Amino acid sequence: MAVAIGDFVSEVKEEVSFNELRGRTIAVDAYNTIYQFLSIIRGPDGSPLTDSKGRVTSHLSGLFYRTINILEYEVTPVFVFDGIPPALKQRTLEARMNQRKTALEEWNKAKAEGQIEEARNFAMKSTKINKDIVASAKELLECMGVPYIQAPSEGEAQAAKLVSDGLAYAAASQDYDSFLFGSDIVIRNLTVTGRRKLPRKNVYVDVNIERTCLKKLLASMGLDLKQLIWVGMLIGTDFNEGIKGVGPKTALRIVRERKSLKEIVSYVQEKYGTGFGADPEDVEKVFTEPEVKSMSSGEFERILKANRPNKEKLIRFMCDEHEFSTERIDKYSDKLTQVKGKAGQKGINSWM
Repeated sequence: MAVAIGDFVSEVKEEVSFNELRGRTIAVDAYNTIYQFLSIIRGPDGSPLTDSKGRVTSHLSGLFYRTINILEYEVTPVFVFDGIPPALKQRTLEARMNQRKTALEEWNKAKAEGQIEEARNFAMKSTKINKDIVASAKELLECMGVPYIQAPSEGEAQAAKLVSDGLAYAAASQDYDSFLFGSDIVIRNLTVTGRRKLPRKNVYVDVNIERTCLKKLLASMGLDLKQLIWVGMLIGTDFNEGIKGVGPKTALRIVRERKSLKEIVSYVQEKYGTGFGADPEDVEKVFTEPEVKSMSSGEFERILKANRPNKEKLIRFMCDEHEFSTERIDKYSDKLTQVKGKAGQKGINSWM
């Protein structure tokens, strides 16, 4: 469950172009991005792209073409992969598994009944990421010479750490959890720009890149970072259940009127007769003291420059193994080599 602070973000977010991000290094939430590709790159009935062996390739298509598009603007993406999730996240993971199972059953039922639009919607909800998808994504990035980092735990926390340490300009994710981990800037829609059809409607909308600054968000809400975390806890996070009957506006009021987490816990117990579903201090600590790894600017620069595009490996991986069009992969591989070469001429100072 992504923390539902979108109403607050909408007041301070701004649309930006790729040109405004030119020369920046952006820490990309890999799982979030892969999930988006797996959800939207599907056939009319919701079936994902697969090779002849039945292996899903939707994420490979998205990663390959969209990443090259980003690189063309001299924006350097660094994909950050999740590690071992905190124990507090287990309940959320189990709930998501059950939701996907239900959606899969509904998808198969809708397909059998010929309800194509319904089938596609259920298919998107049944999306899951497994170890094979993660491994193939990392292999593709290595072939492309695109850097990635394996986080010890939450990828969003590690991305926020890179931003806070001045190694990356922003964290890119469709969710706003990165703010609770302290990311100074969050970018949405970096990899999904363009025209998109609204679910269940024959309406298309333009999806543009959005940038939100944490300082502006906190100022508009009249909070500090720890108070924003408390708002998230009241609404609900990946690590605790929200308080039933408490929406974003009510959560903001509760936090503004109280000076400590202890006071909030007491008020919630008295007013709503319930708790947070987990130790509130432990949940707070997930955000204030996340398990992340620190690195120097030199170490980070070595990660950025570790690999170069390898056209031969790309052709073998994408075409020979996963049966993508050789002509298209060959063409875009040449473009990749060109844009990566241009980026390689820049020092790390120009990327931040």
